[in-house]
Amino acid sequence: MRKPLIAGNWKMHGDSPFVARYAAALADAGPSAGVEVLLLPPAPYVAPLAQALEAAGAGLQVALGVQNVHGEASGAFTGELSAEMARDLGAAWTLVGHSERRALFGETDEVVAGKLAAAARAGLAPMLCVGETLAEREAGSAEAVVRRQLRVVAGEAGPAVLASATVAYEPVWAIGTGRTATPGQAQAMHEVVRSEIETLCGADAAGRLRVLYGGSVKPDNAAALLAQPDIDGALVGGASLDADSFAAIVAAAGGAA
Repeated sequence: MRKPLIAGNWKMHGDSPFVARYAAALADAGPSAGVEVLLLPPAPYVAPLAQALEAAGAGLQVALGVQNVHGEASGAFTGELSAEMARDLGAAWTLVGHSERRALFGETDEVVAGKLAAAARAGLAPMLCVGETLAEREAGSAEAVVRRQLRVVAGEAGPAVLASATVAYEPVWAIGTGRTATPGQAQAMHEVVRSEIETLCGADAAGRLRVLYGGSVKPDNAAALLAQPDIDGALVGGASLDADSFAAIVAAAGGAA
């Protein structure tokens, strides 16, 4: 049985007062049994958020992570954050290959594979993001794109590293657009991800690995998405910035578990 995971990606949002308010609101919402919860604030707020959650007495056991790491442990890479530094900040997780990193910063599948390997070496739990653009979906190549993204990671970082990750399927056309894949569309692509993981890493790994959905997940659509057999949670963007909305999605995952 794969334990549901709800992850909140704050992207480049938040400040110190926001962190304090958020922790207090999340504590008020209370825990949801059987659901793993992860928050991914901007890196400078990892430690302050941990402190705020502890001070608020949040009943939720909340893991913390960062949104990106560099592929090297150290070096002349101005402005970058290594996986080792992220761990030192108190992060336990990192996103790797988010669609915005791929689109805005030119991260290739090979770069993403290097970051995934770096995260694993540093002891961070990596969440690998894969997904197709609208043009790729309309061209009928959504499945091929996602399979390629997974194959490159397995080839560059190794099947064992891929098998140790969590995968987030994010249809790029549904991120920040208000559009959402239907539960059926999402389930179909999650089946593709699990099928490719089985090919690359074996049936046991495919059965254990969690595949999250990330694409305009909100309280009003979370339950239907999370009811699908191959959707093991959600990578939540904009809705994670409101603690009540995020808690409602966590509660929906608890109901679907």
